[in-house]
Amino acid sequence: MTTSTNGTNLSDELLASLDASIDDVSTASTLPPELYTSPDVLAFETEALFMKEWLCVGRAERIPNVGDWFTVTIVDEPLIIARNKEGKVCAMSAVCQHRAMQVCEGEGNNTTFKCPYHHWNYGLDGRLLGAPAMERTEAFDKADFGLPQLRVEEWQGFVFVNFDADAAPLAPTLERYTPFLANYDLENAICPGTFTLENMPWNWKVMFENFNDGYHANRLHQFVQDFCPSNMSEFPVPWSDDSNVIFRTGGYTHIDGGFNATHRVIMDVFPDLTDEERTRSTFALMPPTLCFGTAPDQCFFFLVRPTGPETIDIEIGYIFHPSALDDPLFEQKMLLSDAGVQVFVQQDQDATTKVQQGLRSRFAPRGRYSWQEESHIQFNRWLVQRYRGGSTPDARA
Repeated sequence: MTTSTNGTNLSDELLASLDASIDDVSTASTLPPELYTSPDVLAFETEALFMKEWLCVGRAERIPNVGDWFTVTIVDEPLIIARNKEGKVCAMSAVCQHRAMQVCEGEGNNTTFKCPYHHWNYGLDGRLLGAPAMERTEAFDKADFGLPQLRVEEWQGFVFVNFDADAAPLAPTLERYTPFLANYDLENAICPGTFTLENMPWNWKVMFENFNDGYHANRLHQFVQDFCPSNMSEFPVPWSDDSNVIFRTGGYTHIDGGFNATHRVIMDVFPDLTDEERTRSTFALMPPTLCFGTAPDQCFFFLVRPTGPETIDIEIGYIFHPSALDDPLFEQKMLLSDAGVQVFVQQDQDATTKVQQGLRSRFAPRGRYSWQEESHIQFNRWLVQRYRGGSTPDARA
């Protein structure tokens, strides 16, 4: 038995077994398979991780104007991300405080949000502005029924939200990685749009591990990624327990490498990059929702949203220097670039699907790590801290 019957806690036995996954990479073992398959574990993670950590919901440029908004659902919590009348990004629950209907879906531009069920009307800041026919309801005060607010922080052009009003600021916990992004000027870079893969059949942690796994780089992706081989993976900044980013670099065999059939860049290279930065990619995890990577001519991100213990939605986007979009051939180049990326995506999807299937087996191992998997140990340490911090003796009793 690995979890309590109500799914709100992890057992002492399971928590103790995690010591083996946070040791040095030369001696550590992989995480217990049940962490990837159990509904109770996801229920625990929802409270211990997703309700307490900073969650990336997209790019700020998606809502450039006052009144712009979009919706996103994370672990069954529908949210509205909007730019309010003061021009600031805000985040709030999309659940009407009358009868719990979702007040809006999709995206748009509005001055207010009107619930279609009974026409309760909310401002861009979530305040309840109007509630028809409530004048006979005793002690009813509109000020008490606004849409619940979340904390918001912007970092490198991304919007993060947090359900925990007392959470520490995000940016200081990402400082290990920010020097690697300085020359990309991501706040002024451009993401032309995103697309979403729905109900992919693997656990969210499988996704994170695969994204930052240098060990499989030119093994699973043999030929298509030989320019960025596994043995050129480096882990440049020592892990710190107060960090919310896990990252590595992947060196190239030549300058201006690209993840396509030519092994060369297709788009305009970010002009401020150094020669060193043009001969590597970085691969970073900002759990539990953002996987982010860089290349000389583009950055790429995956927003990971669990839909069940063994399924996720993945929103995928690419980021370019503004000059790339000025190229008359941008659309054609984008097709070429995406064709190359799809080779990686298909290979990764096949692998992660089969890994998830294997994790359900009675023979699923607690395997051993290669030195090229140092990032996994760092991810384990991030995870285990929060598992233990969210698991209380009273709940386990």
